[in-house]
Amino acid sequence: MNAFNRIVMLILAILLLAVPVLIILVAVGVIPPEVADRYTGYRSAVEALGGLSAQDLTMTARVVIAVVGALVALIALLLLLRELTFGRRVARSATIQDEPGKETVITARAVRALAEGAAREAGAADPSVSLSSEKGPYEVMCGIRVPPSGNYSEIATRTRESVFSALQRQNVPVKDVEVTVQGNAA
Repeated sequence: MNAFNRIVMLILAILLLAVPVLIILVAVGVIPPEVADRYTGYRSAVEALGGLSAQDLTMTARVVIAVVGALVALIALLLLLRELTFGRRVARSATIQDEPGKETVITARAVRALAEGAAREAGAADPSVSLSSEKGPYEVMCGIRVPPSGNYSEIATRTRESVFSALQRQNVPVKDVEVTVQGNAA
């Protein structure tokens, strides 16, 4: 998603979050309608919607408005959290061949399976692979267990080399492979 689309989505999410919260606070009585009107034009917006005012609404109508506002605020919050991703970007798929007519796309699940297989071939037990990528090569994080009789550093080094070379042989762009030994295999 390009920067313009992200900015539009952020503005929309913030508006969808701020307006219902304001309406809920006025409907419940936390913010007096006069204060909301002074800063936001609340009263003119309500009158434009058919002459409604917060004082004329029954308690049932206030509850319905509050529930609808809460639902809209929840949707806006989900949109906002979708746009503000924290941490590393999760890898979705990668194009490994982009010649016209011969495009090949490999999914992140396939890359994980390939990396886990390569780790097992290197002598690692119970490999667990996670991927991250920011519009480019993958960063591969591989957690392994070492057989009780194995040398930790040797198996970790072999696993790193095996995963890296297996992905390179399949033309998967790889930035780095990080192997973490998580203990002995049971």
